[in-house]
Amino acid sequence: MNFIRKPLSAGLYFVATPIGAARDITLRALDVLASADVIAAEDTRNTRKLLDIHAIPLDGRPLVAFHDHSGSNAVSRLVADVKAGKSVVYVSDAGTPLVADPGFELAVAAIAEDCDVIAAPGPSAVLTALTVSGLPTDRFAFVGFLPAGQGQRQTEIAALRDVPFTLVFYESPKRVREMLANLRDVLGGERQAVVCRELTKKFEEVVRGDLAYLADVFADRPIKGEVVVLVGRAGAQAIDDGDVASALREAMKTMRVKDAATTVAGAMGLPRRQVYQIALELGDEE
Repeated sequence: MNFIRKPLSAGLYFVATPIGAARDITLRALDVLASADVIAAEDTRNTRKLLDIHAIPLDGRPLVAFHDHSGSNAVSRLVADVKAGKSVVYVSDAGTPLVADPGFELAVAAIAEDCDVIAAPGPSAVLTALTVSGLPTDRFAFVGFLPAGQGQRQTEIAALRDVPFTLVFYESPKRVREMLANLRDVLGGERQAVVCRELTKKFEEVVRGDLAYLADVFADRPIKGEVVVLVGRAGAQAIDDGDVASALREAMKTMRVKDAATTVAGAMGLPRRQVYQIALELGDEE
């Protein structure tokens, strides 16, 4: 396909790029990439490959790096280009910029300077995973990446226990086993969930089941590629103090009081402060 450069109005353009299959890019995204005065990219090598696949020449236009570690000077330079009347495109490595990807500081700075900020929407791992998951999509919450540390991760999962939406997470393949185990322990093994791996790519995989099943399936197998984990929405439960105390006693056999309270609160959908107070009282009794 041959592209003819057409002048774009001055502005900052956020362009979604394929998460796997290169042909998933939109025609509008190709037009914008072919016409922009400046292209900024999370990884210039990946973007150059994408441009080559779609036969879009740079023709002397700058292709500059912009990522999480670029700093305020890089933001200022790109905003200055827009204020000087140029069209500036930003693309992350895959999917929609700003969605667990760089670009937020750039968007905020451009808006603060009254620059036009324009989106060329397209591929998104979040929406793709929701489509194939089989979980409810009428209401969902995108959580992104959970903390790497187990304690912080469990605390954040516990805070999501009663959110009445389908939960969508990104996760590193190196941490999927631990994440699924934490989700099972804190939310309960019966919650329905889905693990999506390498969406739209050659080795795409979608595994559905409850958290107990998924934690077991992925416990000992090697995991590679980009991973999206989805968890079904919470259901209401009636829990009395006796059930809480019993669960705490069991958890406190192997955990510190604080960690036991966090785990039990999340599993039962109760405020952590309330459960922690019960745990302290049980500790005093013993």
